[in-house]
Amino acid sequence: MKKIVIITTYILSSLVYNKVSAQKINIVFVLADDMGYGDVGFTGQKKIQTPFLDSLSKQGILFNDFYAGAPVCSPSRFMLITGRNAGHATIRGNATIQGGTIGYKGNSIVKRANILPQDSTIGNIMQSAGYMTALMGKWHIGGYDSLATPIQHGFQTFKGWLINQPETYASTYWPAKWIHQTTLIDIPQNQNNSKGYYTCDIITDDAISYLKERKQDQKPFFLMVNHSNPHSPLDAPVAPIYKDSVWTNEEKTYASMVSNVDASVKKITDYLVSSGLDKNTIVIFTSDNGPRSEPTKQLTAIAEFFNSSGPLRGYKRDLTEGGIREPFILWSNNKNVEKRKQINTPLYFPDILPTLGGIANYANTKSYKTEGTDFSSLIFSKRENKKLSERPLYWEFFEGGFVQAIRYKNWKAIIKNNNIELYDLSKDIHEDHNIASQNPKIIQKIKDILLHSREESPYWPTKESS
Repeated sequence: MKKIVIITTYILSSLVYNKVSAQKINIVFVLADDMGYGDVGFTGQKKIQTPFLDSLSKQGILFNDFYAGAPVCSPSRFMLITGRNAGHATIRGNATIQGGTIGYKGNSIVKRANILPQDSTIGNIMQSAGYMTALMGKWHIGGYDSLATPIQHGFQTFKGWLINQPETYASTYWPAKWIHQTTLIDIPQNQNNSKGYYTCDIITDDAISYLKERKQDQKPFFLMVNHSNPHSPLDAPVAPIYKDSVWTNEEKTYASMVSNVDASVKKITDYLVSSGLDKNTIVIFTSDNGPRSEPTKQLTAIAEFFNSSGPLRGYKRDLTEGGIREPFILWSNNKNVEKRKQINTPLYFPDILPTLGGIANYANTKSYKTEGTDFSSLIFSKRENKKLSERPLYWEFFEGGFVQAIRYKNWKAIIKNNNIELYDLSKDIHEDHNIASQNPKIIQKIKDILLHSREESPYWPTKESS
């Protein structure tokens, strides 16, 4: 009888263990907007306070060599959502060169491309893997197509703003209306030009409300929290920590916009911990491109005052490191996720979709196209992956002329007008010394990579139509 009890207890314990170990891990992905590599304390910021993100960077995994998909919002977010790189993306700029759908930005006419029905997204993949999916805040890849929203592209829950709904963003950080699923709702605190409910707080509250709904679910969840901070215009309640500083009002406001993101991540993570969801949830934080939303004197002065690009050269719209390299943290209290670790492997936005698919144990990798690589092994193992470090990363951009960039090992190439500049990032992170002439073999390797890096886009052509 004693043996039977022991065997029964062992079987039950094994069943419980297998159920826990087989449980898929939740994911909360927080994305800032135009936050520079140097805007946070853990990458060297000295003036703006980001204490919570700094703490997460020490407790979790800090990725030191991580890149966005593009140097401006729409293409970068498209590459994050779809896993495509700049040479194969439907969206390669904020506005098209030819074609696209006509709409308005204020009084200006703008032509935009939008995500297409055949573009698979993280939402599609995670939903197919058994996850509940949600996106709060900024989408920015729907253009002016009313059928190109998160709801049509794999996200079961959406609360936020869309380009084709001006009432949701015309008042910038104090929207009079917000979208819930596909319906416009009023924000009472912001009616008649009132400023009662700040966008960053709306997005944070929507995220926490969603998490509260998920607490009793058996299904895992994937939640994207897409902030607008600290994108221009400079607009935020000045945080108490900056009110007595000798800075200008613009400097205080920008710092408050960044600190608002830090506070948002803290509120969301605090809820995960207090609810017990932290034991099976990964939190990821990054930004979509470099700082300085527009190259105006005001925003340039702000970026220079805060050294928003840190040790890097360039800003948003540049393919130098300052335009595309981003802070990136992954944190979890899950026992299987690595703690207090730094990763120096070069990674970028197209890697996110296959990586989250890897975390979700999604096996049908043929169901989507990606130029990215699954790096989930770095999250659950102490080993680096040499193959990841040696593959090329590719970017292209069209504002101001067609420019390409390639990261290959420690080499960084920037290509414009058939001229190749080459930098050794292990010695020259600021990209000051063009050493192309001294490295003919590497230049030939870059040329070989370029041959297979892209296909022509109908919206951003590089060749004249015949």
